Amino acid sequence: MIVAWIVGVLMLAALASYTLVGLAARHGGSLGMVDVPRAGEVQVRAVPRNGGYGMLIALWLATGLAVFARPAELQAAPGDDWKLVGVMLGTLLIVPLAMVDDQKRLGANAQFVGQFAIAAVPVAFGLRIDSIASPLGSAVELPVWLGMLVTVLWIVGMINAINLIDVMDGLAGGIAMMAAGVLFVRSLWFGQHTIAVLPLALAGATLGFLPHNFHPARIFMGTSGSVLLGYWLATMSVIGGAKVGTAFVVLGVPILNTAWVIGRRVLAGRSPFQGGDSELLPQRLHALGFSQPKAVLLLYFICATFGLLSLTLHAPVEGPYLTPPMTKLWLMVAMVGVMGIVLVTVTYLSVRQAARHGHEAPDRPSELPREPSRP
Repeated sequence: MIVAWIVGVLMLAALASYTLVGLAARHGGSLGMVDVPRAGEVQVRAVPRNGGYGMLIALWLATGLAVFARPAELQAAPGDDWKLVGVMLGTLLIVPLAMVDDQKRLGANAQFVGQFAIAAVPVAFGLRIDSIASPLGSAVELPVWLGMLVTVLWIVGMINAINLIDVMDGLAGGIAMMAAGVLFVRSLWFGQHTIAVLPLALAGATLGFLPHNFHPARIFMGTSGSVLLGYWLATMSVIGGAKVGTAFVVLGVPILNTAWVIGRRVLAGRSPFQGGDSELLPQRLHALGFSQPKAVLLLYFICATFGLLSLTLHAPVEGPYLTPPMTKLWLMVAMVGVMGIVLVTVTYLSVRQAARHGHEAPDRPSELPREPSRP
């Protein structure tokens, strides 16, 4: 019964997403939700950007099945269903923000106001990071106010990390699907079946979306999709017991890519929220001669490797650690180091190649607090 329920959630999310995203692709143009190429991007043609709404509806349907068809032998932990109510209400706020942005392209300030408002909703319903694991001993408890602040910043940060990586066909959706799969496995290992199906629902929604989004894409996810992916992954890494460390490792590529790009822009005297400068790792790989499919597959491989390694962060609810705390710390340090080497090397090679050909990224990029290639 439990296996059938889990499979049902996955299949409903995938089939609903595939169907609804297909409909969105046919009607995106008539709704005025079309993404056109801009300077510094790899995109070369106009494409509908409303695929995220199909994923959102599919996620709602699958989550409804997960909750209302829950096997009688499974009981959610106290407070988890209430937190899930807050998470679902937060997804409702994604719709007005995305609809305005997909049609009128909001500026940075408006984007951040909307993102913080979305993040605040589940936190108001009790979702928060209440402690931080320490490699030197027991977890460090956070005051309520600090836990709430850290959780809001974590959610907003994840939203923007996914936004910024969504610059190539199939990239953000594939990475999010892998991350959701890892969170599903970890929750199962904790015996949290009622939590495990929630990231699985997102994995199903992205699975249904990707056939429409692989290169050459028929549709982009747009703001609705990128915000949804970042928001859901962030909240699912917190609900039912924090799995933030796991999420940080499996999403190391988009998170560290975001930090690297922001740092580069600040050092260059530009706004960290302006795009169009081809600073992002996928864009740098493309400049070095990688086709979109090859660049995406390479980044898939890196994320999948980090995802498998992140599963070593698992520790049982009771009993001895499966992985010593210091080993977890060194794993994170190694991940950061590897990504640092990749980012430095790819940036150096692409900048040198651009200089050799007598051109570099534009000095005056367009304002961009979201997906740099398809905001």
